Amino acid sequence: MANIVFLDEYSLGGNDLSSIKSLGNYTAYDRTLPEQTLERCKGADIVISNKVYISREMMAQLPDLKMIAIAATGMNNVDLEAAAEFGIEVKNVSGYSTYSVAEATLTFALSLLKNAQYYDHYFKDGEYAATSDIFHFGRPISMLRGKNWGIIGLGAIGHQVATLAEAFGCNVAYHSISGAVREEKYPQLALTELLEWADVVSIHSPLNAQTAGLIGDKELSAMKPTAIIINVARGGIIDEAALANALNNKTIAAAALDVFSKEPLPQSPLYNLNDPYSLLASPHTAWAADDAVERLIEGIYTNIKNFLLTLPD
Repeated sequence: MANIVFLDEYSLGGNDLSSIKSLGNYTAYDRTLPEQTLERCKGADIVISNKVYISREMMAQLPDLKMIAIAATGMNNVDLEAAAEFGIEVKNVSGYSTYSVAEATLTFALSLLKNAQYYDHYFKDGEYAATSDIFHFGRPISMLRGKNWGIIGLGAIGHQVATLAEAFGCNVAYHSISGAVREEKYPQLALTELLEWADVVSIHSPLNAQTAGLIGDKELSAMKPTAIIINVARGGIIDEAALANALNNKTIAAAALDVFSKEPLPQSPLYNLNDPYSLLASPHTAWAADDAVERLIEGIYTNIKNFLLTLPD
């Protein structure tokens, strides 16, 4: 039987992995530090990794390694060029989190526009109980209907966000990072034009040379002071220091982040904003709805099972 090692099993949230375990001699580590990776991969035919990096140097010292099963869509935790040279199969799982991330994006937008954090705190902090007023108007409450929603990166997730935004009565446009012109039902705008037009901006692009630092001081300054921006794609696309300045100076109204330049995020101006309600943040969980994780596990299982079928008896 194949020896299967999972380097960061915690990344699947304690869900049932019995299907994967049935495929071979299974060993799991909750978390793996960089200095532990090589030793833990030794003797493995198949390594499963969500975020643990597997380098060329490691592969050169792992003669038994035949497959790397990535427990995610992104493949930047593996030296793909080296894997090809060493004849190591690399398989990811795509599409499992499309709906989860799209729904999280809508949740962020609605929460910010309704100032849900503020009003929840107002209730739980006892302020509502202490007043004789039935109503409280401490922060503005806006409707999503009629808003202009700008999407940066109209891939699978971007398309789903567009569908949901339209269902809420939004006008949708998008910006293509590649600049490719293709037939879409939504207008394509240059980045600055999109930022000037939009009431809501959501980012659904990969992090690469074109998108690193894409949204900085200049871009945030182009947005409406009432606008919000949402990043559920990759940290590093928005300059976090620039975003903190924009929120503190009320250049834009609010932001929501599920991803960060470093994860977990160390000291950052985002932790000490003048108005804490101007930022809604979550620890990279937009993808992690239970249904999505189940689909991810099924995808890992299928990738490994199909690979095992290609091996000689």
